[in-house]
Amino acid sequence: MTFTAKQGEVTALVGPSGGGKTTVSRLAARFWDVTKGRITVGGQDVSRIDPETLLSVYSIVFQDVTLFNNSILENIRVGKKDASDDEVLAAARLANCDEFALKLPKGYATLIGENGSELSGGERQRISIARAMLKGAPIVLLDEATASLDVENETKVQGALSRLLTGKTVLVIAHRMRTVEAADKVIVLADGKAAEQGSPAELMEKNDGMFRRMTLVQASSAEWSI
Repeated sequence: MTFTAKQGEVTALVGPSGGGKTTVSRLAARFWDVTKGRITVGGQDVSRIDPETLLSVYSIVFQDVTLFNNSILENIRVGKKDASDDEVLAAARLANCDEFALKLPKGYATLIGENGSELSGGERQRISIARAMLKGAPIVLLDEATASLDVENETKVQGALSRLLTGKTVLVIAHRMRTVEAADKVIVLADGKAAEQGSPAELMEKNDGMFRRMTLVQASSAEWSI
């Protein structure tokens, strides 16, 4: 497959499970090396870039958040180890962390348990977003962080994400078609190939297209009741 995620735009990867969405995002960050073809960032082949240098230009927010049995403050500081407390707290507020952190006995100094066991899924996701905000990298890889959240938490996390993504180059894995409505470009992946590419409006005009079919199926399922 060949596609370009342009600077300053949101490029969404959609498609059936097993189509290659997560693989593409991992390859972009060079979690693995490709055996054929090449991946470039700013015209530079990622295989020729020092891994630490490459990761410095990425902020990564995946569904599986890795947290440590430390304070909320220190878990956010992972995004920028030399950040001051004021910088960490500013990122936390942008990610809507105040809402839950200030209710805890020790506030941002509260220990959250191994992998954030003392927090809800939505709270863990907001810490992950705060990390990314603190880092301030120009490229954001986003494996849709709201897919497993309830409606209330999804709304809160989406609000934090909208602030994180402003002015960034974004590659987002989308499981819900409504997430990609405002994307600049959509890549439909199926069986490891780019089956369709274009804006959401362009792809919706393809009567027999995968994107249109997936969107209509999800819209109709939202009306189901038991």
